[in-house]
Amino acid sequence: MTRGPKPKENAVRRNKHEHAQKLNAGATEGRALPPGLGIQSSGARRFWKTWATSPQAAKWAETDWAELEITTKLVDAFYLGDTKHAGEIRQRVAKWGATVEDRARLRMTIDGDEDQAPEEGAGPEAAPQTSDMDEELYRLLNDS
Repeated sequence: MTRGPKPKENAVRRNKHEHAQKLNAGATEGRALPPGLGIQSSGARRFWKTWATSPQAAKWAETDWAELEITTKLVDAFYLGDTKHAGEIRQRVAKWGATVEDRARLRMTIDGDEDQAPEEGAGPEAAPQTSDMDEELYRLLNDS
């Protein structure tokens, strides 16, 4: 004998979230880097351009753009050698959905995300290639 009422035969899943955010994969128009920020590194300029034209930026409010300015200043300091900001940068970009895992947690999908998942059992040749930005980040982190 079990406790409680008998479960329904065709129970409806109640924790299904219908409010997932679907974004277009194409780049948005974005905004220009504000000249008053005083950004010195090319890495921080690339960071701004990447996020300002990201699919997520299409739905940003003014507060989100202000957050991008602050984060870009931290990225600039990081590229200039102040690597203590790495954790803070990671936390900030995670809130915007920087990685597939972050977007899953935020219930955010970008058209084409499903296509980017590596196939099960894929060998090393399926691993993504590193970019110049990745190599520069690795160099900065290893030098500290």
